[in-house]
Amino acid sequence: MKIEPYTLTATEAVQAIASGHLSSVDLVKSCLAQITKTDSSIKAWAFLDPDRALAQAAECDRIRKAGLGTGPLHGLPVGLKDIIDTRDMPTQRGTDIFKNRQPTQDARLVERLRESGAVIMGKTVTTELAFVHANETRNPHNPDHSPGGSSSGSAAAVAACHVPLAVGTQTNGSVIRPASFCGTFGFKPTRGMISRSGVLQTSDSLDQVGCFGRSLEDVALLSDALAGYDQADNCSFARPRPDMHAGAQADAPVPPDFVWFNLPFYDRLASDAHDGIEAVLDLLGPRLSRMSAADTLANLVAVQARIHEYEICKHQAEVFDAHFEDLSHELQPIVDRGRKISEAEYTDALAVKASAQSFFDDLFVEFDAIIAPSAAGEAPKFGAGTGDPIFCTLWTLAGLPCVSLPLLVGDNDLPVGVQIIGPTEKDDRLLRTARWLQLHLAQAT
Repeated sequence: MKIEPYTLTATEAVQAIASGHLSSVDLVKSCLAQITKTDSSIKAWAFLDPDRALAQAAECDRIRKAGLGTGPLHGLPVGLKDIIDTRDMPTQRGTDIFKNRQPTQDARLVERLRESGAVIMGKTVTTELAFVHANETRNPHNPDHSPGGSSSGSAAAVAACHVPLAVGTQTNGSVIRPASFCGTFGFKPTRGMISRSGVLQTSDSLDQVGCFGRSLEDVALLSDALAGYDQADNCSFARPRPDMHAGAQADAPVPPDFVWFNLPFYDRLASDAHDGIEAVLDLLGPRLSRMSAADTLANLVAVQARIHEYEICKHQAEVFDAHFEDLSHELQPIVDRGRKISEAEYTDALAVKASAQSFFDDLFVEFDAIIAPSAAGEAPKFGAGTGDPIFCTLWTLAGLPCVSLPLLVGDNDLPVGVQIIGPTEKDDRLLRTARWLQLHLAQAT
């Protein structure tokens, strides 16, 4: 039986293109056909220009046939969350306030995508200003359910095989949670690994870029292509990056050690997700340590909220002042609350954030990874919000690399992810640990 190109993972597709067995044009045509077939019910795309995508693909094929240099994503279609600036496509940020907004230059990460040979397929739907208010995207596994947020369209597009790869962002749980709900791999590298220049700023201290794919190697491949130092981004670090793709392919030299924190808000975990994760923890046996979390660790949830709300009101002050009545009823009270946070309260929150980072640095001397839920369980019904981000909050606050693995299925046959978290700037080691976990569970079951 002939394999349809749109079903290929990114790793499979890039190999097929490099070997001449598949053209970029044929891959893009196949993906566009899948979009035409299914996006009327999923609504993953905020902007799509098929002719532009095919022109990019044709140029990729010309370059390969001419024997010119090709990049690691050569000919692969990639979706971009609609808060990432593109010079040739609108970036509307999930709100009519920015309807038809056309940037004059690409975000830094888009420049890196173009340099790597990717085909920029289009812009995927995001929640309003990448925050709480959902837009129209539905879960590909069941359109009666949410895909999560705020990287809603990116997760849904990958899960529906519209594209093999997509880019999202995370300020709290906006990559890991939708990856869990949609059954994809979601990876948020260490804060500062990928430039945020040209990406909507909601929180300078917390905003981070992440990736969606249909395998561990896929998200590593995309992350390597995006990663690099950018002097215009004050969170970007001027040091060599780890080879994440190599990490995702590597065997662990010794079985890794995991830690599970018994956090008080884990009572929000649905019973089916709890049972599934407990089964995973049991299979880890002596490789797992369970630790009671100090109250200060749980209190980091409030610290993250204070920083996020203060900074979005600061960064988007002009928008909120001029268009407050155009904001959703979910966002308006958050803006009101954020405006009341004092400078002293904000400064104290930043100090606690720094101490949290030090705590985790010390923790990873003893452990290879933290294991945690990716989300509270299966995706909620559409119209009931985009899901609880609290299971991602601590790790995002500390800027740690996180990956969601689509390991479980809930009572309604919807995906449920398991999250593992690693040490700062050792993203390759985290992905190696994730590979070990996948293989270990496959052998154990």
